Amino acid sequence: MNNNDSEKRSTNRRKFLKLGLMSSVTALAGTSLISNFASQEEKKPSGEKIRLLTPDGKIVEVDATNINKYPEALITPEESRKGIPDRKFVMVIDLARCKNARKCVETCQKAHQLDYNQEFMKIQLLQDNENVSPHWFPKPCFHCDEPPCVTVCPTGATFKREDGIVLIDNQRCIGCKFCITSCPYSARIFNWGHNDKFENKEIPYSPETQIPAAEGTVMKCDFCPDMLRQGKLPHCAQSCPMGVIYFGDKNEDIVTNGEETVSFSELINNRGGYRYLEHLGTKPNVYYLPAVNRQFPLERGFDVDEDIIKRYDKVPYVKDLKAQGKI
Repeated sequence: MNNNDSEKRSTNRRKFLKLGLMSSVTALAGTSLISNFASQEEKKPSGEKIRLLTPDGKIVEVDATNINKYPEALITPEESRKGIPDRKFVMVIDLARCKNARKCVETCQKAHQLDYNQEFMKIQLLQDNENVSPHWFPKPCFHCDEPPCVTVCPTGATFKREDGIVLIDNQRCIGCKFCITSCPYSARIFNWGHNDKFENKEIPYSPETQIPAAEGTVMKCDFCPDMLRQGKLPHCAQSCPMGVIYFGDKNEDIVTNGEETVSFSELINNRGGYRYLEHLGTKPNVYYLPAVNRQFPLERGFDVDEDIIKRYDKVPYVKDLKAQGKI
């Protein structure tokens, strides 16, 4: 392959989010994104133009004022359960880059209006064996191809879509917690009640955002399908300053962390990618790259709030670091 061919391939991959993903999912949203001009009061144009792909395959430019403020709310229940056509979403987490900056956690909490102690993305401290130092381990929902949570749900509140995403419909959830006990990854949390914290009461509920979540129901990481419909990365991948989280489409064999876009299969094969607890047969759609040639010493991850540090107090390695005055 010559340099020109290589450059073209690289350029095409970089266009994945800017054009490929955006065009396909926006076509699905189509009329949902564009406000009804006939029914709206005349608005002064903002001058900001947004390109959209219409359902008949044409690219059009519309003024930003004509974009619906909550397009996810116009996604029908049938569409939210079916998913985005021809896509199979996948996440890859590079453990060598993670330093526990926690931007993924904080941004996710803000986007889903979670309390401080509610986390869809959990950062654990894992040690593969006694001969190596521990490493930071971000853990979202794994959106399994064989999800036990879907199997045990008695109401169909938890469902798996054609695009690989597993969601929860809070309007069907009865809070039985069967899904919580069946999940081997402890990816789910129970909402004991924080409805009063939602500032904007106008936001209509959608399974694709889980906002506002109902008291007495279950919540979890959702891969941010409302962002995907806009051609954007999930909040966690967007916010990570170290480029730890890659996200993309397994069907297209492309993933990106916002800075670089690469082949999913090559990344997994060349870096020894694996799936956590794969022997359980759940077939998760979150992959990990081993924590080799780490970019940061472990102690850099303790530059966080004291109550976060206390979570790791019982870890022997952490006790040694404290005794040495490194944290």
